[in-house]
Amino acid sequence: MDRIELQHVSFSYALSNKKALNDVSFTFEKGRFYGVIGENGGGKTSLCSLIRGLIPHFYKGEFSGHVLYDGTDMSEMDVDALSVDIGYVFQNPFTQISGVKKTVFEEVALGLENLGIPPKEIVERVVAVLELLDIGHLAQNNPTELSGGQRQRVAFASIIVMDPDILVIDEPTSQLDPEGSQQIFRIIEQLKKRDKTIILVEHKIDMIAAYCDEVLVVKDGSIVKCGTTQEVLSDVGLPALGVKLPEAAQLAYELAEAGIPLPSIPITDEECCRMIREGWGF
Repeated sequence: MDRIELQHVSFSYALSNKKALNDVSFTFEKGRFYGVIGENGGGKTSLCSLIRGLIPHFYKGEFSGHVLYDGTDMSEMDVDALSVDIGYVFQNPFTQISGVKKTVFEEVALGLENLGIPPKEIVERVVAVLELLDIGHLAQNNPTELSGGQRQRVAFASIIVMDPDILVIDEPTSQLDPEGSQQIFRIIEQLKKRDKTIILVEHKIDMIAAYCDEVLVVKDGSIVKCGTTQEVLSDVGLPALGVKLPEAAQLAYELAEAGIPLPSIPITDEECCRMIREGWGF
């Protein structure tokens, strides 16, 4: 079923008195695309580490609560074994490159080799993923000599080639241009159509609006708001939680203040343009 349930989880890193996570409860259902947003330092990356099992197995500190994966408490599971089912793309791609492989191809193949996948299948899967991410031309390059954006794609490739059921992705487009960001989101959408569960941290709010099913707002270590993407991103109170409204929603509120209200609050540019055309007869 690939369901992750967080039950009243709190966590403070070692040597810190501040709670990185504070009484977090939420259930991530199979096949859904979740966007995680919030101000810097609010706990988004800690939430990702929790879901992947790195908290409290790898990152030590004061921990309470339960994280259940298909009904089994993660505290009773092997954190390394979890990596087969739960893929985690780190915020900083420089920390995800192993440093032990001399080519991009070998880097992306590393996880499959560790699982004992037959060589022929490894080649097929790596070639397919490199083409998917448009980095096939980098296959023989040294991964440590790539640009930040290229490393970000390689880090992403090394995770999706493993074909995990759940993908936890922390700021995958931070070093990409708009075209590259769109490509990554289209790939993530394809993965979601294969019934993968996607949990994505992203600061580009308009991308969240266009692709996600549900949105969580994280502030001071807590999930302070959650719901469908439309419900959350159309809320006029969003800026008070440290998150900008999508441009479409902001425009709709400004039009309403000017006495020209739209039928509802759009959250994507396409939806906003459609409402304006229909309402004003363009």
